[in-house]
Amino acid sequence: MIKRQKIIITGRVQGVGFRPAVHRIASELGLSGFVYNDTTGVTIELQGHENKISLFLLKLNSEPDKPPLAHIETCQVFDIPLIENERKFTIQASDSQGTPLSQVTADTAICRDCLNEMNDEKDFRFSYPFINCTNCGPRYTIIKSIPYDRPNTTMSAFEMCDKCAAQYTDVTNRRFHAQPVACATCGPKIWLSDNKGKRIETQTDRVIAETARLLLEGKIVAIKGLGGFHLAADAINNKAVKRLRERKKRDHKPFALMTDSIDKIKRYAIVDELAEQILKSPQSPIVLLPKKEGNSIASDAAQGVKTFGFMLCYTPLHFLIFAHGIEVLIMTSGNISDEPLICKNKTALERLGNVADVFLMHDRDIFRQVDDSIVHIIQEQPALLRRSRGYVPTPIIMERTSHYVIARNEMTKKSSSSENPDCFAAGADLKNTFCFAKGNQLICSEHIGDLEDAEVYHHYINSIEHLAGLFEVKPEIVVCDLHPGYMSTQYAHSLNAAKIIQVQHHWAHIASVLAEHNINETVIGLVCDGTGYGTDGKIWGCECLIASLEKFERFGHLAYYQLAGADKASKEAIRPVLSLLKKAYGNAFSLEKFDWLVNKIEPDKNRLQIILAQLEKGINCIETSSLGRIFDAVAAIIGLGNYNHFDAQLPMSLEAAAALDVEEQYDFSVTFRKGELIFDSSPTIQHIVSDVWHNIDKSIISAKFHNTIAAALLEMAKHARKSTNLNTVVLTGGVFCNSYLLIRLIKILRNKNFIVLYNKEVPSNDGGISLGQAAIASFINH
Repeated sequence: MIKRQKIIITGRVQGVGFRPAVHRIASELGLSGFVYNDTTGVTIELQGHENKISLFLLKLNSEPDKPPLAHIETCQVFDIPLIENERKFTIQASDSQGTPLSQVTADTAICRDCLNEMNDEKDFRFSYPFINCTNCGPRYTIIKSIPYDRPNTTMSAFEMCDKCAAQYTDVTNRRFHAQPVACATCGPKIWLSDNKGKRIETQTDRVIAETARLLLEGKIVAIKGLGGFHLAADAINNKAVKRLRERKKRDHKPFALMTDSIDKIKRYAIVDELAEQILKSPQSPIVLLPKKEGNSIASDAAQGVKTFGFMLCYTPLHFLIFAHGIEVLIMTSGNISDEPLICKNKTALERLGNVADVFLMHDRDIFRQVDDSIVHIIQEQPALLRRSRGYVPTPIIMERTSHYVIARNEMTKKSSSSENPDCFAAGADLKNTFCFAKGNQLICSEHIGDLEDAEVYHHYINSIEHLAGLFEVKPEIVVCDLHPGYMSTQYAHSLNAAKIIQVQHHWAHIASVLAEHNINETVIGLVCDGTGYGTDGKIWGCECLIASLEKFERFGHLAYYQLAGADKASKEAIRPVLSLLKKAYGNAFSLEKFDWLVNKIEPDKNRLQIILAQLEKGINCIETSSLGRIFDAVAAIIGLGNYNHFDAQLPMSLEAAAALDVEEQYDFSVTFRKGELIFDSSPTIQHIVSDVWHNIDKSIISAKFHNTIAAALLEMAKHARKSTNLNTVVLTGGVFCNSYLLIRLIKILRNKNFIVLYNKEVPSNDGGISLGQAAIASFINH
């Protein structure tokens, strides 16, 4: 039976070679019709035998016919009238009318085919640093508007030569409609300049060779890449790494590392099969890998942690540089510490002129600066710690039933998801991301940063405007944190939206897990972090909530303790130390009795007296249930440091110190008080102080402390299950960036037959808050 059907496909189907694949399969099956991009995805009309159309649909979502980067989310099929005398299948021009719902493809690493061509002396793109095809290269960083066509990207400045144009228009070529396609004749160019902007070298091969030579000499080079500038230095050269730290004003935070092969990474770190797959994936993130003993990486590259953050080269330019004898490079974000990533040439010279010795520039504009993503491995699955390049702006889809859905509906029937009002979720102030809800898509931004920095805040506002414009989002509903002092909350209120919803911080954390697992059931949420404004006006941070996307209630929490000095307490460990000692020992505590301990953390006795007086009189103090500050205190008590130079530095040191073969734990208390389940850490603190007094090894104390926290959280979950009959536990919050704690807690919860969910697609820290906010707002207003 001859039929004609209209097929509307959504998902990651633009800029990935999807239309050529459709053309090839349809032509092979003898079907006529056409395909074009539009603002929702791809629209196809097919005419031919019914069984051939069914075979077409089957082949379109199966290997090897489906393009490698494509992902079909929904596929709607409608019967339509036949067209007489249609003989061929064609690719039509894109339709830019309508509301943009099409997924913008994330930037992806250079593919094997392009890498082989770049190294082939016979290929006309030999050694060209911007080689790409439909299976790789820039997408999100160069797109200005949907649909993803060359005039809507920063590549519009480059007119294709005849060779490139021939490939671009050849439906059988893998560069058919690859929007960034170019070559040395017609495309972007690179050059090397000094830190004043004077060009030193402009010929491509000489630029590459000179860059490599300077790096091997110990120079610092600012390299413009895919999503912005990196600051690069020889990772084996300790002097170069120290110099980079001094100039960038980044004294302690571990640097990211890059090299060009898995074999090289294995010289310095332990790489299992899964880690290798993630490193080689199109997303090409930074992967946290256990260090190998006796490695030759500069000691200043990653102090205080047990892991290296390695990534493989992901642009042609990177591979060309490494081909000149480079072993491993520091590749850290091109910015001054805590400021936004720099992507413009002029700004790089102005802001990084005192950091980099030379600049490797190019003239392909970056429309969106995007940092590298970071992944760690939990229970043999990747979990994102920072979601940016390679993953953004791929949306989280709500209410999906499978990866590939064929829905046969009437043409006039509207999708219920399209009736949802657009929402904007402002996120948190630390590790900020923001999120838009449009239809059934939750479109989460890349990592923005900490909004207390003025430059980051301006970047935040500009980023919101860009992403809203890209997807033509017009939010009727704005959702933000409960904290009245958050910059993000104040910005949300400034928008004068028709409806503003304020969502409690830890509820949003739980909702982020529910959203990415696409469930809405009531769960037991164990949320552990450093700070979050509670409904009682206190600062929460170790919570057992009973929650869904609709509502939550507080079932239990860590016993409150005082913190003196407000925000200073997140930096200066002596503040939570004194508070916890005072709480644990009561009247038995005094500075004189504990001088052997506290003087090592803070030698200034006047400061100790002032902080203790604040605690005793309640001056400039807050009550908190923060677990993050307890990690700070324990790290300081056992002698790992006394100050967080960057977020979670002390907890990271405490995790790194933990012995892996210790099963013991300390005492703790989990009991009901006035209707709430309270976890009291005072017995734990007392035992830790005793172990320090008796010179027990730091690694043992750290392991026992981690084991204690896991055991206490398990007890809270057991009490919650007994009270509610719920069996699903959600683990989220910044404390669960700690892989030792997360892995142990998952294990012991599952041993007690709990179903355990945790963040994988978005960070468990505040980078996931905006997704949770958007999910709650979407559900409430569905």
